[in-house]
Amino acid sequence: MKRPFMHGENHLVARIGWMRAAVLGANDGIISTASLIVGVAAAGAVKGDILIAAVAGLVAGAMSMAAGEFVSVSAQSDTEQADLAREKTELREAPESELRELADIYTARGLDPDLARQVAVQLTAKDALGAHAREELGISDTTKARPVQAALASAAMFAIGAALPVLIVLAAPVPALVPAVAVSTLGFLALLGAASARVGGAGMMKPVARVVFWGAVALGVTAGIGALFGTIV
Repeated sequence: MKRPFMHGENHLVARIGWMRAAVLGANDGIISTASLIVGVAAAGAVKGDILIAAVAGLVAGAMSMAAGEFVSVSAQSDTEQADLAREKTELREAPESELRELADIYTARGLDPDLARQVAVQLTAKDALGAHAREELGISDTTKARPVQAALASAAMFAIGAALPVLIVLAAPVPALVPAVAVSTLGFLALLGAASARVGGAGMMKPVARVVFWGAVALGVTAGIGALFGTIV
């Protein structure tokens, strides 16, 4: 007897949790560290001071990203858990009302009322809380908050992104430091935009243009402030 053919699909939405944190971390690492380097260099600092500032920015930024992601995503997770606890109580105290609510959701999506109730009954019998979490609250294994995963992905990618302009500082002579960091940073951002678009299955032009534009704005502003500060001092 032949086994039924199983059509496996690997949907891109499953990557949302870690990809958002990773892209945010890498983007912030490149832009913030490069902007710091350009600002300090434009103020007339020597190469050693620029390097110290860059490394300090890398470490502090990675720790900040990890803490920020963990706290924010933990808050989301706490909200999800509170909603699930409330839903569990409602299922225990008013099961028929919850069954009608689930059936109404399926009816609103286009099922015949009788069929909608049959589906609701069967799903409730198998996993009532899971059914209500998905259909009523929009919580699933794919989209639920994962604080540790988000914190680690964001911190690691920030450090990797920040390391790129730091390497340029080590390689470039001081007179060419600002243009070298600026040009390489825009190139790094373009690659990041293209890579994130590819991983997410989206077109490349908009993500690349978006990240390069805002990177150029950040570099220009910090370079201007650094030059002004250096002139005043």
